[in-house]
Amino acid sequence: MLDKTPNKKLSDLLDQFGAALAAGDIDKAVACFQDDCYWRDLVAFTWNIKTMEGRDQVRDMLVSQLAKTKPSNWAIADGEDASENGGVLEGWIRFETAVARGFGHIRLKDGKIWTLLTTMAELKGHEEPAGFARPLGARHGHGKNRPTWKEEREKEAAELGFKTQPHTLIIGGGQGGIALAARLRQLGVPTIIVEKNERAGDSWRKRYKSLCLHDPVWYDHLPYIDFPRNWPVFSPKDKIGDWLEMYTKVMELNYWSSTEARSAAYDDKTKEWTVVVHRDGKDITLKPKQLVLATGMSSKANMPSFKGMDSFKGDQHHSSKHPGPDAYAGKKAVVIGSNNSAHDIAAALWEAGADVTMVQRSTTHISRSDTLMEIGLGSLYSEKAVQSGLTTAKADLIFASLPYKILHEFQIPAYAEMKKRDAAFYKGLEEAGFMLDWGDDESGLFMKYLRRGSGYYIDVGASDLIIDGSIKLKSGVEVKEIREHSLLFSDGSELPADLIVYATGYGSMNGWAADLISREVADKVGKCWGLGSNTTKDPGPWEGELRNMWKPTQQEALWFHGGNLHQSRHYSQFLSLQLKARHEGIATPVYGLQKVHHKDRAATSRQQEVRPNRTSCQGHHAAFSAANFLTTRSSSGA
Repeated sequence: MLDKTPNKKLSDLLDQFGAALAAGDIDKAVACFQDDCYWRDLVAFTWNIKTMEGRDQVRDMLVSQLAKTKPSNWAIADGEDASENGGVLEGWIRFETAVARGFGHIRLKDGKIWTLLTTMAELKGHEEPAGFARPLGARHGHGKNRPTWKEEREKEAAELGFKTQPHTLIIGGGQGGIALAARLRQLGVPTIIVEKNERAGDSWRKRYKSLCLHDPVWYDHLPYIDFPRNWPVFSPKDKIGDWLEMYTKVMELNYWSSTEARSAAYDDKTKEWTVVVHRDGKDITLKPKQLVLATGMSSKANMPSFKGMDSFKGDQHHSSKHPGPDAYAGKKAVVIGSNNSAHDIAAALWEAGADVTMVQRSTTHISRSDTLMEIGLGSLYSEKAVQSGLTTAKADLIFASLPYKILHEFQIPAYAEMKKRDAAFYKGLEEAGFMLDWGDDESGLFMKYLRRGSGYYIDVGASDLIIDGSIKLKSGVEVKEIREHSLLFSDGSELPADLIVYATGYGSMNGWAADLISREVADKVGKCWGLGSNTTKDPGPWEGELRNMWKPTQQEALWFHGGNLHQSRHYSQFLSLQLKARHEGIATPVYGLQKVHHKDRAATSRQQEVRPNRTSCQGHHAAFSAANFLTTRSSSGA
């Protein structure tokens, strides 16, 4: 007898799994999983972003959610075929719940489920008006005094927030807020974005002039509108700013620029927020049902407090306030920090003719951009991937299917290869005195990004300036005191300075909740970002997902939306569906609401201006993990 084809094997498993779920036989459904298994759910079953690790957690979720979810119609997705390689069978799947249609990805080992991704694709009866359902636009026929599209848009803009209230209010008009608002627009959820800057895209335009994306274009598309085929691989900041401004217009977003959010409070009885914003010289009170802080996971500046800072006679500012290098030609510039912003700013100052010294207080991971692109991104986000037929949506889901619990295991050998390939480069950095690291467990850049959102630089040229001494380096010391025209260090040395740039990072997004709402609410929701890996700057216990991001929080009707352009695009889909369900009054029984273990009270100074998210500016290549996972899984033993 011939062996079963991969399609037959997967179909048989889905039939078995679906029948067990339909019968309410949880033990039989759990028996479809390996002991070592992972079920990652994006909203479909849990109304949350949650990974169940192991059979016991799968069982617990199904006990809670199965009767409420009523899943059915499990099958291989239309037009897809399963594949088998190295003992792992995988494929794309579709399914339904009582209220939604779902799409997912599955991997089998020894005939049982190893990894399962389930995502909510659309709510039944509330599908986006696309494809055959797209709006007609023009109103054929005749009628007196019919409003034009322009007149209807002007009426909506004039009335929303005044005669009518938004269901969802988004604070922050960078790429995250814009992507989410575009999704909500297509779902018919009345939404306003509040942004302090004068124009959409200003959060990019107002940064130092050398800023650009370190992520490649294929990784950075916004929902619905891809970048053109001739768009540069690495986008300059002003070009991104113009794209965001264009996007807000063509996607018909209600974008309140030059508007500052002053305060917000939630009424548990009326189930609505009272948010005061300042616009056109007056305060306006808004009453949204849902409030989203889309201020960027790296926008709350951490400003250090050194002895003598008030006595410094030169210029000093946080990197988020750096105006660019032009005024500092011939000046002595000191950049405190050694991550992305520090390197970018130091290189730009050197190019402008400044005498630059970087102060490195702790170790930093560095990946060369070309190597990272070649090893990490090519199979998912590249022109080669596009030509092979891999869509951005599928690439996103391949990455989303990877369980964070074992992700580091697949990073380690890849970064070992990078270390070997670029050995001469790293030797040069170490000889220059630069303190390198590869993460707590040698898992490199992306795990640092997920765990702490800091501690790395994607090299696009600044490292060579450190190696050859063009950018001077002072490493392994702490700043002891700032004097009128110099810095005193812990080793007793003194460094003259006309400019000090504090590239000292950012605090948790819940700091924005403290500013806008209250410290009580900020502590109630706790720290944002991090996995609970118990590594440097990511204290345990293990969370399994990024804390508080794109999912319900301990504060009812308060959401956080941040991350790089990839994450803004991908997770805006699932946050928008959660908000749409609440707008329509659909029951959303949340499973596994995150407990709060860390309050993170760093960065308490008020800073309302929305900054471009550093994760999107400097790139962290989530797909790197996916590509390596897919090529090494068969020998991993996981």
